[in-house]
Amino acid sequence: MTTNAINKGWLNPISITTLLILIGVSVVLYVLQIVNIVGLAFLILFSGLLASSIRISDQWERAVVLRMGKYKGLKGPGPFMIIPIIDSVSTYIDQRVRVSAFKAEQTLTKDTVPVNVDAVVYWTVWDVEKAALEVQEYQKAIEHITQTGLRDTIGKHELSALLQERDKIAEDLQQVLDRNTSPWGITCQTVGIKDIAIPKDLADAMSKEAQAERERRARVILGTAETEIAEKFELASKKYTDNPVALHLRGMNMLFEGLKEKGSMVIVPSSALDTMNLGAMGGLVSLAKNNEANQP
Repeated sequence: MTTNAINKGWLNPISITTLLILIGVSVVLYVLQIVNIVGLAFLILFSGLLASSIRISDQWERAVVLRMGKYKGLKGPGPFMIIPIIDSVSTYIDQRVRVSAFKAEQTLTKDTVPVNVDAVVYWTVWDVEKAALEVQEYQKAIEHITQTGLRDTIGKHELSALLQERDKIAEDLQQVLDRNTSPWGITCQTVGIKDIAIPKDLADAMSKEAQAERERRARVILGTAETEIAEKFELASKKYTDNPVALHLRGMNMLFEGLKEKGSMVIVPSSALDTMNLGAMGGLVSLAKNNEANQP
């Protein structure tokens, strides 16, 4: 009998109250000389037997009743009665969803990397009769089989798969556990992988590898951008080759944008002054700045 069954024995509020009432009535009958001492002893014995037949199970529990050692049935929830001496309550089985934490320490992955994995499994008893008759201690059995299943799952996957596909691996593990525990009347509803710890040296190496990969991608992106810019400049040069006026206008626009910046100084060849008429443009820029400064 488990600890839970002992706590759920005949010493419950209803049985104790019933026993006290019956003993009180018996004593009163003896005092009133309605019964003699033999009758009083019989009444007290009967009171004890009747009180011991009253049991209680909580709303989420089912009581497994044995009659002369054979399975008789399930009782509960709430108060119920058994036949004293002949019947016994083997255990009370909780049908709520329960969670068990388990771990696999220093387990090798498929690519021989030692990892420590912490996980939890949510399970419930859906068939109380099977859970009581098919397995001795179903809670310990769940813990052992989940740990074994986790180790087997780790050994079938490489480290990269463990880190990147936690949900899929947890789902596969849940199906394996459910397939093994279903004959016991127990179902594993969900498995969650909380943490995957890898050796520090390997973690540092993976961090350096990831940093190098990011730098490589940045260089590739920069090179791609330079190539695209060069292609655009090539197209622009073809346009300006046949249209020198457009080239002059572009040069004047770039110089104008540079002169607009406060405190900027642009040095250009003297030949550009004649070809682009930069003297007139510089005067216009200065005049525009003065007008902006004089405005309230």
